[in-house]
Amino acid sequence: MKFTQNTLDKIERIIEECNYVIRYERGTFQSGYCILQEKKVVVLNKFFQTEGRINTLVDLLPQLDINFDSLTHDSQKLYTEILKSSAVVKD
Repeated sequence: MKFTQNTLDKIERIIEECNYVIRYERGTFQSGYCILQEKKVVVLNKFFQTEGRINTLVDLLPQLDINFDSLTHDSQKLYTEILKSSAVVKD
């Protein structure tokens, strides 16, 4: 996976298509992000560079309530690819 703004935009689109709001804020984040499940808000450390943002969102995706059927075809492909790559890393 390339660490470009385009890749970041695609990953953000997956999350937004499931009605989550992504906010970039400053604060004391132990893991670089915070999830407010009831409000479907993901707060990321705004001081992360593009690569850090992508890595954080990729780590975060399996924890979110993603409705696969509500994603566009392109988002479904990327989401599946991300889940497969994260499963390989964990094994």
